[in-house]
Amino acid sequence: MEPRNFNRSWDARCARAGVRKITVHDARRTCATLLVDLDVHPRVIMQVLRHAEVSVTMEIYSQASSDATRDALKRLGESLR
Repeated sequence: MEPRNFNRSWDARCARAGVRKITVHDARRTCATLLVDLDVHPRVIMQVLRHAEVSVTMEIYSQASSDATRDALKRLGESLR
């Protein structure tokens, strides 16, 4: 599929669903981040996103959520006591 046609189709689907328009890349990043927050194994996330290397998945696409960051800092603080 030609990229411009794909993007038009994506935009139309966002409009039909009544959700804010985001880029396909943003949707992939959101998917990866949500799967990380659900403790899905990185290799599974890699397969979902169809990446050849797990490093691409984990370094570029997944981002730690604010809740995950707060939880990690809380656990760190508790371990230092």
